[in-house]
Amino acid sequence: MKIKSFLILATALVMVACGGNTSNKSNNEEAEAVAATATAMDIDALLSSAEELAGKEVEIEGICTHICSHGGRKIFLMGSDDTKTIRIEAGELGAFDQKCVNSIVKVKGILNEERIDEAYLKQWEALNAANAAEEHGDGEGGCSTEKAARGETGNTVEERIAGFRARIAERKASEGKEYLSFYFVLATAYEVVE
Repeated sequence: MKIKSFLILATALVMVACGGNTSNKSNNEEAEAVAATATAMDIDALLSSAEELAGKEVEIEGICTHICSHGGRKIFLMGSDDTKTIRIEAGELGAFDQKCVNSIVKVKGILNEERIDEAYLKQWEALNAANAAEEHGDGEGGCSTEKAARGETGNTVEERIAGFRARIAERKASEGKEYLSFYFVLATAYEVVE
């Protein structure tokens, strides 16, 4: 009888000990997840350092405000407000999950610079004239989320090009640069955090 009682007590102690270990493990996993999230740069910091970070791997986190309806290959992450937004392209990942929208998303990838200069605008005009411009979004106005991320106000291709020309002229006058820089991340991995 004493042996049976001892075995039951020993089994109970092993079960309690294992249960405590599981709790410890989940606490450790939670701490690691918090630490991993803490290393991600926010969108505001990324945009303010974009020129120095272009071409480098970054890990960022922000609220996904939009997923491209043409195959889900682009999402947009917002920082502290809607003027601080960056485009994320899926690249080899294929497409982003619809769960990204209205969630905090952490992305790892390469920060790329896209320059818009006079040569770019002339090419765009030629494509538009040939009616071969790729349509994105609803009509020739383009995707409203991408336009907002680039600070565009025009609704037609012509208005958009004119707006870019005016902004390039302003930048040339103030900084001596005859182009506009827009940044995007080519994702290598992502996860929905919340």
